[in-house]
Amino acid sequence: MTIQRHLIALDLDGTLLTDNKEITAKTSQVLQQAMDEGHIVVIATGRPHRASIHYYHNLGLKTPMVNFNGALLHHPTDKKWDALHNPMPNRTALKIVDACYDLNVKNLLAEVMDNVYLDQYDEEIMKIFQSTPQDAPFTIGSLKSKLQEDPTSLLIHPKEDHINELRSHLDNYHAELIEHRKWGAPWNIIEIVKKGMNKAVGLQKIAYYYGIPKDRIIAFGDEDNDLEMIDYAGVGVAMGNAIDELKSIAKHITKTNEENGVGTFLEEYLKLQVNAG
Repeated sequence: MTIQRHLIALDLDGTLLTDNKEITAKTSQVLQQAMDEGHIVVIATGRPHRASIHYYHNLGLKTPMVNFNGALLHHPTDKKWDALHNPMPNRTALKIVDACYDLNVKNLLAEVMDNVYLDQYDEEIMKIFQSTPQDAPFTIGSLKSKLQEDPTSLLIHPKEDHINELRSHLDNYHAELIEHRKWGAPWNIIEIVKKGMNKAVGLQKIAYYYGIPKDRIIAFGDEDNDLEMIDYAGVGVAMGNAIDELKSIAKHITKTNEENGVGTFLEEYLKLQVNAG
């Protein structure tokens, strides 16, 4: 009997990963079984390559990966695969930097692929953006002078009482050129990428590459940067810990990221025979 191959797209934080940023043995085992049976597993994350490649190798993936919420689509293990990098125009980024200086935000950070530009030295933020100490070459200093290239993403760490004002400014002045989203607590960082970039864009290209129809795309997520992907997938699955807006558009809701939500759903939905060994 030939199985119908599915494309399984996994968000990382709050979805595949537990709150300790680990993949549970159960979920790992289920994903392994799914791959053994011919299904295709991909990571679709807001994280940069350097902060997600460790999980990619842990799962033994040999597939393309979506990073920066769709602004980078590439294949970590196949150099012949054309990477698609869609940064925002540098002049747009620098106009936003100006507005942030006017609002006196706490800090600003720009990423050009795996290079990080940090406006002001901040060890806490540096910890988030380095997956291992030797990773992430940081350039520290005013983005106005240091940032010369088109950034893949721009991140703003505003003061609490400026979040709404800043987001309104982005909507009023830059809506045609950028997308912006807010991270969850405790950081409340505003993340900006080029207009039209989201995880669904990357997923669509991967599905086309493998010849997988939409009704056989299973996507898992928990936050607002997963909305387009969950909406696009034929089988959009919200985690039990997902935001309400995501649950309202998902076709299915599974258990939380702490309760093997991904593994539990796939085992049942794909009728996988996972060895308990």
